[in-house]
Amino acid sequence: MAPQRDTFVAEENGLIVGTYFLNANHAGGGQHVCNCGYMTGTAARGRGVARQMHEHSLTHARARGFRAMQFNFVIRTNERAVRLWQSLGFDIVGRLPEAFLHPSLGYVDAFIMFRKF
Repeated sequence: MAPQRDTFVAEENGLIVGTYFLNANHAGGGQHVCNCGYMTGTAARGRGVARQMHEHSLTHARARGFRAMQFNFVIRTNERAVRLWQSLGFDIVGRLPEAFLHPSLGYVDAFIMFRKF
């Protein structure tokens, strides 16, 4: 948490089932592009929590004046996240070869994903 970062939680029956942050991806000339990081609790996976948090983040980002959203490091093997982001209008604009050391698969690629508002 930081003054320039907005942090949110998703609750269900008084329990936190997910969280995300939103901030500018870069300072200066790139500050109109935001970045978010999402985390969903294991028990909440597959129930639409990530989609709801993402839809909230898009609304909040636009209200804050951002013009686009960029994810800097989406692990290729996280197929559920890649499919979700693509279904919400994100394109894969870059690939970072073997940028992530997966605990069971070894080195795997990460994607940079982008969506203009």
